[in-house]
Amino acid sequence: MAHWRDSARTVRFFFIDYRATFPLMAFFLHIRLWTFLIALVATIFFALIERYGFSVNVFIRWLRSFIAGPRKIAQPKWKY
Repeated sequence: MAHWRDSARTVRFFFIDYRATFPLMAFFLHIRLWTFLIALVATIFFALIERYGFSVNVFIRWLRSFIAGPRKIAQPKWKY
């Protein structure tokens, strides 16, 4: 029986993050080599970002700030 405090935890299918189960489901519905490779890459990707302590939302924010760089340029207010 689960406690109500467990409701904030991320959903898992055994040891796999729930976001990686969608490519696995696609592989089980369409068994081909390329769907297997997509499912494998997705599972490894989610395992790696979890290994480094990121959630998907935090990883996307980190990636956006990494691409944008440390320097932020302010836009001037134009007077017409």
